[in-house]
Amino acid sequence: MSKTKKILETVPTFFKYLLVGLVVLFISFLFPGHVKFQYNFGEGQRWMYDDLKAPFDFSILKSEAEIGEETKIFDAEFSPYYNRVPENTADGLSRFDKLFAQKIIKVADDSSYTEVIENQKRYRQFGKNILQGLYRRGMIKLFSEHRDRGNLFKIRVTHRNTVEVPVQNFYDSRTATEFIIDTLPKSGLKMPAFLTGPLQESLVPNIVYDKQKTQEHYTEEKNEKITPSRDMVRQGDVIVYNGNIITSEINQQLLSLKKSYEENITQEKNRYWVLFGYFLLTALIMSVFVGFLQMNERQTFDDSRQFLFILMWIVAFSLVVYLVVSTGISSLLYAIPFCIVPVVIKNFQNARLALFTHIVIVLIASFLSPLGYEFTFVQILAGIVAVLANVRTRYMNLFFRSMLYILLVYSLAFFGLSLIKEGSIMHLSFRPHGIIHVCLIINVFLTLLAYPLIPLLERIFGFTSEITLVELSDLDKPLLREMSIKAPGTLQHSLQVANLSEAAAKAIDANALLVKVAALYHDIGKTLHPLNFIENQSNGNPHDDTSDLDSAKAIIEHVTEGEKMAKKAGLPDVITDFITTHHGTTRVEYFYRKHQEAHPDEEVDESLFRYAGPKPRTKEEAILMVADSVEAAAKSLKQPTEQSINDLVDNIVSGKIKQDQFSDCNLTFNELEICKGVLKKLLKSIHHVRIEYPDEKKAEA
Repeated sequence: MSKTKKILETVPTFFKYLLVGLVVLFISFLFPGHVKFQYNFGEGQRWMYDDLKAPFDFSILKSEAEIGEETKIFDAEFSPYYNRVPENTADGLSRFDKLFAQKIIKVADDSSYTEVIENQKRYRQFGKNILQGLYRRGMIKLFSEHRDRGNLFKIRVTHRNTVEVPVQNFYDSRTATEFIIDTLPKSGLKMPAFLTGPLQESLVPNIVYDKQKTQEHYTEEKNEKITPSRDMVRQGDVIVYNGNIITSEINQQLLSLKKSYEENITQEKNRYWVLFGYFLLTALIMSVFVGFLQMNERQTFDDSRQFLFILMWIVAFSLVVYLVVSTGISSLLYAIPFCIVPVVIKNFQNARLALFTHIVIVLIASFLSPLGYEFTFVQILAGIVAVLANVRTRYMNLFFRSMLYILLVYSLAFFGLSLIKEGSIMHLSFRPHGIIHVCLIINVFLTLLAYPLIPLLERIFGFTSEITLVELSDLDKPLLREMSIKAPGTLQHSLQVANLSEAAAKAIDANALLVKVAALYHDIGKTLHPLNFIENQSNGNPHDDTSDLDSAKAIIEHVTEGEKMAKKAGLPDVITDFITTHHGTTRVEYFYRKHQEAHPDEEVDESLFRYAGPKPRTKEEAILMVADSVEAAAKSLKQPTEQSINDLVDNIVSGKIKQDQFSDCNLTFNELEICKGVLKKLLKSIHHVRIEYPDEKKAEA
């Protein structure tokens, strides 16, 4: 395990509490600083509360559609500001002089232009007169947003004063060119076409759009002409009666009351008390959650990586809900993929923690959102389904099927809630429900991101996912391939242990895939000196020529060497832990007793024959320890019977208990009995032991 991970896993409890406090404080500042309106409503729904009377006078705000329509009319009538720029006029005239002179020089040797050369002053003056006429009326370059408004709309032109003029009164590049082409033939000049090029290239707009002034006056005039409200409701007036359908007009009155209530009541009451109330509720939710972790998920609480991983989801989704609420479109909250939390957490931890974390996130989101109990109910229900649906990210077909279950539950839940409110399918309003269903489809689509997220989070937090475990179970992996070549007997032993461990883990609802994969790798250390182990011996035993101490040391080394190989190969820490714990702190019993017999008068140093450990710390590690010992011992039975196998399993488990090997793990005696039963059944099947039926005569007696 890296130093960084060790530091993370040993963070003092005080700092964890401090971190939770900071999370509570951060979330509290996301809450609105106003009193919350106590009614939940929506257009097309039925008013389920008592008759509502206006508690005070308030203005009816215009709807977004009304504001939009008035804004559209205002935009069509608004006259933008343009400036007359004398400098551009002078620049255009100067440019004409320059272009005219250049063209005279160019044709100086051409006899066909003698007329122009001899009367160039007259030609120049006529051209300047045309330009001055154009600039006097005004050469305009319309701003891009104004080009589609036609020639009838007016603009405000500013020079010494501001006048409102129809845009058709000015020349643009097209109409100016047409004017030049029409005017030159009437000039009386013999070669008027000579001026066409210089005149066209000298057209510089002297009526220029003033964006800053337009924006300033636009906002000011819009605020004057478009008011946010259109009517008043007097105190005591009935807004809606119990059981009535909320029409668009009633909905607008309720929205207006809600805004006025939250603004006015908040002004009367201290905003900080409101925030303190939210802080208190958040602190209560987080306190209960931390208490749950300490009592039921102690490993997650003690491991700072896992603890930080859980807090990350709470903070992230609180922030996402806040940002979505800030848009003002509450329906978008249903597009947030809350179910991604239980899917991911269940993949790395367990279903109970996944569901509890999901509930905490939804409770906090419910306070942040303007939606009511429906939002809370639907999201919690969907989270329960996400946990029960057995989402398996290693099986794509099951994963997609689980997503469909979640979408189906969302849809049915909303349909049921709608029927309760409306009382009839005929009264259902498609528009709001249609928007919500689109958001739910987006929600489920985003939940699919759990699949690529899991490998990413796995690397960031050092977890091990099912996807990685499945990859490690491939017998073509380097370590397993090396074992198959150097220690084929050990590989066969590992495969049998994997089958036994997997079956036992499934029986007590432990992580069967994890223990199966760990079983494949638990003896990789034997590949360094495979002949030291009986399953790989064919001709002779090398221990016959070594001392008992050296033999015990060689046997024990397969654990320490296996740990080194696992780390070098980059195996996950959780797999490496199985390698170091599958013998716990037990003795190499055969060589220990043999040494005792050979040296009866000497005091034997037991530590030389004992594995370094540690003892198993999880159910899965304990299962592997038992399955490993049972499988190896069963091979020593020359003529296995049902009774001999039962005794073998019972004796091995009893021996582990006497040596206190299960004291550090959470495996119960009931679970241990279930595992024993599974192991006995499988060993009988492996060794083809027939069940002994009672003799027919004895049965009749």
